[in-house]
Amino acid sequence: MKRNGIVIVMVFIIASICSCGKKEGVIAEKGPVVRVAKVDTLKPSPVEDYYEAVGTVRSKTTSVLSSKIVGNIIAVHIREGSLTRLGQLLIEIDDRDINAQLKKAQAGFREAQDTLEEIEQIIRASESARDAAQANKVLAASTFQRYRALLEQRSVSQQEFDEMLAKNKVAEAEADRTDRMLQSILAKKNQVLARIEQAKAEVVNAQISLSYTRITSPINGVVTVKQADVGTLAAPGAPLLTIEDGAHYRLEATVEESQIRNIRLGNPVKVIVDALGEEISSRVTEVVPTSDPASRSYVVKIDLPAAGRRSGSQSNLCSGLFGKARFAIRTREALLIPQTAILHRGQLVAVYALDSQEIAYLRLIKTGKPYGDRVEVLSGLNNGDRIIVDRVEEISDGNRIQQPEEKK
Repeated sequence: MKRNGIVIVMVFIIASICSCGKKEGVIAEKGPVVRVAKVDTLKPSPVEDYYEAVGTVRSKTTSVLSSKIVGNIIAVHIREGSLTRLGQLLIEIDDRDINAQLKKAQAGFREAQDTLEEIEQIIRASESARDAAQANKVLAASTFQRYRALLEQRSVSQQEFDEMLAKNKVAEAEADRTDRMLQSILAKKNQVLARIEQAKAEVVNAQISLSYTRITSPINGVVTVKQADVGTLAAPGAPLLTIEDGAHYRLEATVEESQIRNIRLGNPVKVIVDALGEEISSRVTEVVPTSDPASRSYVVKIDLPAAGRRSGSQSNLCSGLFGKARFAIRTREALLIPQTAILHRGQLVAVYALDSQEIAYLRLIKTGKPYGDRVEVLSGLNNGDRIIVDRVEEISDGNRIQQPEEKK
């Protein structure tokens, strides 16, 4: 590594000496003239420093479907990669046992309703008997009072009075009996009503269980994983299908702990997904408030807007794709040069600069971050320097450069 560094330094020194020598020689000899279309005069330009974080594209909504009952799968109407609609039938499970339970519950409900009708008839008859007994009780009591008055006047015998007293007591007992019977039947009615409610619940429960035998799509999406096959035993908790929303995706970027303070909700961000071949402008939509203790990093979620998916590449967007997020940190001044002005000589990077005599000489530079079709120059060039930005491969060190008249 030290030897490579020494070699690079020596090459730089030799190139500088040669360029100086060539400049003087060119001025004296008036070397060959080369026409170029464009020469740029460097001046600072505002650029944004950014922090780049890598992440993974994920669907905003992912549903893992499983069965709520135990049963054998008898039909699968979907395959991996298929599009689904909300409510579309995907899987059918054997429903014979549940159908039998439903019929049993419905039979119990009908039996309870029939019992209620019988109880209602008995109640009506008991109410009639109670009313008759109450009327007889009132009549017996009234007659008994008259007989008591007649006994005091010695208009009836003691025997007749005792007979009326007995009839009055019998009427009172009969009224009490019919009333208690009616109360007992009303209590049975309440029991039957409770049985009907229970039977209704059993019917509803069986119907719900029957609906679990038909698994439908909860969203409009695409099937990404299929683990269900005809004959497979479905059980609660065992995944059968994974469906993701194919219209709404986001990038979940991993941000270092030291950079999270610079990122806030709503901050603009550039997203680059290699599979799309385009740069998407978006904003930070969520910052997970907890840090991963293993990696000391945070997860920042960035929605991929519809505008970034209107090109034909939307069909290639799916969960699991690699992506990068560029967060703007600050704005500063920097020297930027076009990518077309750069020459690569092995590990060296150089441009052709012009002196006051319009002589081109090779100047080694060190570049930094790219900004679109331009790149930052960290060293080797200064504000006000002029460089050649086209046809650089046709130029040699020491050439005299001539621009078109309209460009001067």
